[in-house]
Amino acid sequence: MNLLLTFSSILLLVLKIVHVAAEDPYRFFDWNVTYGDIYPLGVKQQGILINGQFPGPEIYSVTNDNLIINVHNSLPEPFLISWNGVQQRRNSYEDGVYGTTCPIPPGKNFTYTLQVKDQIGSFFYFPSLAFHKAAGGYGAIKVLSRPRIPVPFPDPANDYSLLIGDWYHIHHTKLKSILDFGHRLPFPQGVLINGRANGTSFTVEQGKTYRLRISNVGLQNTLNFRIEGHDLQLVEVEGTHTVQTTYSSIDVHVGQSYSVLIIADQAPKDYYIVASTRFTDKVITSTASLHYSNSQQPISGPIPGGPTTEIDWSIKQARSIRTNLTASGPRPNPQGSYHYGLVNITKTFKLESSAAQVNGKQRYAINSVSFIPSDDTPLKLADYFKIGGVFQVGSIPDTPSRKPMYLDTSVMGADFRAFVEIVFQNHEDIVQSYHIDGYSFWVVGMDGGVWNPNSRNQYNLRDAVSRCTTQVYPKSWTAIYVALDNVGMWNVRSEFWARQYLGQQFYLRVYSPVESIRDEYPIPKNTLLCGKAAGRTTRPL
Repeated sequence: MNLLLTFSSILLLVLKIVHVAAEDPYRFFDWNVTYGDIYPLGVKQQGILINGQFPGPEIYSVTNDNLIINVHNSLPEPFLISWNGVQQRRNSYEDGVYGTTCPIPPGKNFTYTLQVKDQIGSFFYFPSLAFHKAAGGYGAIKVLSRPRIPVPFPDPANDYSLLIGDWYHIHHTKLKSILDFGHRLPFPQGVLINGRANGTSFTVEQGKTYRLRISNVGLQNTLNFRIEGHDLQLVEVEGTHTVQTTYSSIDVHVGQSYSVLIIADQAPKDYYIVASTRFTDKVITSTASLHYSNSQQPISGPIPGGPTTEIDWSIKQARSIRTNLTASGPRPNPQGSYHYGLVNITKTFKLESSAAQVNGKQRYAINSVSFIPSDDTPLKLADYFKIGGVFQVGSIPDTPSRKPMYLDTSVMGADFRAFVEIVFQNHEDIVQSYHIDGYSFWVVGMDGGVWNPNSRNQYNLRDAVSRCTTQVYPKSWTAIYVALDNVGMWNVRSEFWARQYLGQQFYLRVYSPVESIRDEYPIPKNTLLCGKAAGRTTRPL
């Protein structure tokens, strides 16, 4: 009898746990990935479509939603999608990059199971393999706050996503071949706003306020975003509510996302929306239109100019972007309630980029190591199944080695729950942009020259913005703080896509020796198995 009662109690507890888990809603998506004709620059070229759309469908979600995304690969080659800014808490298996996930074979499908756990904000997805990103296959991700969580601004009349980025008319396989043969890519041919160089329109009503979520999904260039006659009030950056500073224009570095509010308070006509390249000798400009519903005048006149090569202007703006400490994040507590500036640093990583020729071909590296895949086995699967010969932890040093550039499958080890400082050092003459999968981090400082320990004296240890992609200006450094609270194999990469493709990336293995499901979910039952992991079993259904 006691045994029966014990079993009943356990069953009741399990049912309660299942009920609690079921409170987080599920959203289902079914996507078919194909090639198709697109006309982004006004002439036909082949692009990657999702359900016939370019850009792809928008993902609308709310904090803690479970996203079940069934991706059918109808391309003639392997394909993967990654989720820029979605942290994949305890679940790097679903990250959708070479080091974590087997490609979806041609004619097959794979169902991603993602949860936007404790997240809000503006992000995007993109194809991560080969050079597919140059052909499209990207789309916006919106994560709204739960209804009971206060947002630090009134509900806008509408919420628009704007995907901006540089673009090539050259076919993506030719671009890939140029890189494979060891050459640099030419300058892009255009800039797109939601898949078009011009002609996109957004309708507003007089006197109302609108939210614009702007993501730079391009391949290499920083873009300046502005709207004729309208100020941009910044409210959110990659999941963090910001101090609501007003700007006339905003620099959006490649891989970054911003939310701004605009008020339709001007005369009823159409106004230019502009995205133009920054820090380039030749400036490429794209336009869309802000259309007042009671407009009496079509778009006309000169396109409003913006900053072009001014570095100091951009640095000053970047330093002004700060966290709104009184706003609630995904949970009902102020964003500033976690005092990152009072936590002791357990380790400092210094990451230095470089460009060089290796075996007569152009390559890029971090700390002298240019990343190459070892074989067709994702690093995370090799780690899980304890398959030797795929990678070695420590194959990239955590400070610059000053060695000549060399090729390796670079994996850096880090301890779970460490609180680390990462310094990105840029000795080159270009603006760099870095992203870390699985994490947000505090951008505590940036300045010209070479970082040294005294540089910490100028850190912002109070209200630095927390985000997942940061820029590093020419011959400058950027420092970030990261709480390594997410076990997994995480891609650290340049968002300058040719540099990423040619080696400017590595994987950060955040490891817990406990190997508990409290720290990391079990391998998904539907995990694709490839390379040396082929033929293994995941876990019982």
